[in-house]
Amino acid sequence: MPEFLTQQLPDQITRWLETYEWVSIAGALLILLAAAWLSNFVTKRVLVRGVFSLLEGSAQTDEHGKHTQHDKNIYYRFGFIRRLANVIPALVITFGIRLIPDMPDTVVTIVINVANAFIVLTIALALGSIMDLINDLYQRRPDAMDRPIKGYLQVLKIVLYAVAVLLMIATLLDRSPVILLSGLGALAAVLMLVFQDTILSLVASVQITSNDMIRVGDWIEMPELNADGDVIDIALHIVKVQNWDKTITTIPTRRFISGSFKNWRGMRDAGGRRIKRAVYLDQNSVHFLSTEEVERLGRFSLLQGYLKDKQEELDAWNTKLEARGKEPVNTRRMTNLGTFRAYMVNYLRASERLRQDLTMIVRQMNPGPEGLPIEIYCFTNTVEWVGYEGIQSDIFDHILAILPEFGLQVFQQPSGVDMQALARGHAGPGRDDGRSLKDTPDGEPGAESDGDNPSPDVPSTKQE
Repeated sequence: MPEFLTQQLPDQITRWLETYEWVSIAGALLILLAAAWLSNFVTKRVLVRGVFSLLEGSAQTDEHGKHTQHDKNIYYRFGFIRRLANVIPALVITFGIRLIPDMPDTVVTIVINVANAFIVLTIALALGSIMDLINDLYQRRPDAMDRPIKGYLQVLKIVLYAVAVLLMIATLLDRSPVILLSGLGALAAVLMLVFQDTILSLVASVQITSNDMIRVGDWIEMPELNADGDVIDIALHIVKVQNWDKTITTIPTRRFISGSFKNWRGMRDAGGRRIKRAVYLDQNSVHFLSTEEVERLGRFSLLQGYLKDKQEELDAWNTKLEARGKEPVNTRRMTNLGTFRAYMVNYLRASERLRQDLTMIVRQMNPGPEGLPIEIYCFTNTVEWVGYEGIQSDIFDHILAILPEFGLQVFQQPSGVDMQALARGHAGPGRDDGRSLKDTPDGEPGAESDGDNPSPDVPSTKQE
C-alpha cells in the first residue's frame, strides 16, 4: 500500500491490509472504476450535451409562443462526438491501473492493452461517422446526384476498419503491427479459400446495409428463385422470405447484389398501390354518336361538362369548315368510345378511394386480335391487399355494367353457346347482330322473315 495511506490508518488496520493484499487491490479497483464512471458521466452529461446545445442553437418559438422541436437528425449527423466521449473513461483506466500497488504486471498489461484496443475501435467508429457526415453535407450540393461520393467513402471506411482491426489485434497481442503484416500475406490466401462464402456474404451484407436495399418486413419479388413475399430475417449468409402461400424461401445474401429483385417498399411508403388493367372492347361497336344518343348521355352528371365543352369545340370547327366550302362528310363528330373515356376519367376523379395526386389515365392501347384494350391506370389510397382488390373490382364492375349505355360491347372469344347459336343460324338468346334487313342477303342465316324469305327456324305458310 502507499506509505501516505498507511500512515493515516491505525496499525491494526494496516497490518490486516498487509495480510490480505487482495482487499486493498479490490478497493483500489473499485475506486478506479468509480473514477472512470464519473469521468464518463461528466463527459457525456455535461460536455457532450453542452456541445449539442451549441449545435442546436437557441430555442425557437412558433406564432403561438410554443417552443419548436429541435432537429433530431443532428444527433445522428454528429454522432462522432458521443463516440469520442468514450475515450475519456478508457484513458482514466489506462493511466489509473498503473497507480494500483501490488497489481500483477500481467494484469496491468492486459488491462492496458484492452483499453488501448477499445480506444482504437472508438476512434475508427468516430472517423466512420465523420465520413457519413461528409456524405450528408455533400448531398446538399446541387450536383451531388450527378457526382456521388458515397462509393469512395465506403472504400475509405473499409480501409479504415481494416487498419483498425489490425491495430487492435496488434495491441491485444502486444506485438508490432509490422510483424502481423509480414505473416498476413501467406494467411490471406488460405482464409479466402476456406471462408469464401463468408467473405462474399459479408461484403453483400455491408452493401445491403449501406444502400438500404432490404429491411425486415419489406415485400420483395425475385422470380428466378420463386420468392414473392415479406422478408422475415436477414442474416450474414441468408435472407429468409415468407411467400404469400406461407412457404419460406431461403436466398443467399450475395444474390441481392449479384442479381436483380423488386422491392415494394416504395409503394408502401407512397401510400398508394397502382391499378393497371385493361378491358377489351369489340371494335365493331365503336361509332359516331347521333343527336339522340348525345341527348341521352347528357343525363349523366359526370358527362354534362364534357359534352358541353366538346360540342362547342366541334361546332367551332365545323363552322369554319362550312365557311371554306368543304364537304359535310369531313365534319367532326363525337364518338361513343371517346365519350366513354371522358366518363371514366371523371368517374375516377370523383372517387374518394383513389389518390388524386398521383398519375390517373384512361388510355387506348394498340388494338389486336383480342379487341381494343382500354386501360385504367391509377392508384388506390390504400396499399392493403384486400382493400386494393376490392377497389379495383368495383371499378371494373362499373365499367362492364355501364358499357351498354355507350353502345359499346366487350370482346371475348366465342364460347360453346355462341358456336351452338351459330350452328342453329341465329345470334342466340339476348344477342343482337346489329344488322338491318336491307343489309342481310336473302337466305343468309340470321335474316328475319319478310314474307318472301322465311327464316330457317320459322316454318313458311306460303304455298308453293
